[in-house]
Amino acid sequence: MRESHSDLDPSCGSATVIRSVSSRRHSVRISCVFCAVLTGLLWLLLSRGEFLSQLAAQDASTKAVPKQQKKRYVFKENHDPNGLGKFYMGREIAQVMGFPAADWLERPEREEEERLTELIRALNLQPGDVAADIGAGSGVLTLKMAEKVGETGKVFAVDIQQEMLNLLEDKIKDRKIENIELVLADETSPHLQPESLDLALMVDVYHEFAFPFETMLELSKAIKPGGRVAFVEYRREDPKVMIKLVHKMSEAQIKREISQPEFGLKWKETIKTLPKQHIVVFERPLPE
Repeated sequence: MRESHSDLDPSCGSATVIRSVSSRRHSVRISCVFCAVLTGLLWLLLSRGEFLSQLAAQDASTKAVPKQQKKRYVFKENHDPNGLGKFYMGREIAQVMGFPAADWLERPEREEEERLTELIRALNLQPGDVAADIGAGSGVLTLKMAEKVGETGKVFAVDIQQEMLNLLEDKIKDRKIENIELVLADETSPHLQPESLDLALMVDVYHEFAFPFETMLELSKAIKPGGRVAFVEYRREDPKVMIKLVHKMSEAQIKREISQPEFGLKWKETIKTLPKQHIVVFERPLPE
């Protein structure tokens, strides 16, 4: 302890050196602290700038979507009570037929009224084809398609209502069918793999798409080169077809909407063998 105190004794010659060293150390510490503070401030400024840039980019992206959709879709207060009041390319989008109306899809007279067997025949499905029933509902047409493509083929039953898929699932299990896969879609995508389909079929469903552009953009990606998309809709041109107006579509309107270049689909043919509906078929061209 005495030696320690002697080091601090002012009369000792080494005390000055110790103070000098201590002073330099203190100065160095202050300099280091100052550098650290300055570095921290610079980092905060740079981080804040980067954060603000990212925030601005996100904000711009968020604002761009509504503007784009605003141009694509128009909303009107005065509209058909069976529609959404949402208009796309001049037509009003119809309300979706909900799960409680599933019995209507199963009605015995549907075969005679719509000639479902003729519809499936006209599509010319082949064994081994991969097809999708978009808006499958309770699966009346899904089952007919599955029979056509056979054990080597496959049918995706796509619907946005889980209750509809549950009905079809019961049928599949009861009949021990193995070439049908259930797919729960959403309002903007059918959730199908790119270039996976030889045929996508939509029977009285396209006119109910809440986001037809977005859904068709995703669906068109799922079509193989040389694959087809078939729209079956009640003929709006025919006043004798007694269906609510928003649930009918003209051939011209279908062509106008589906021929948009973003989809990469070309009109192939319109089949008019059904009593009240037309089958408007588009194709993804093969690479040249």
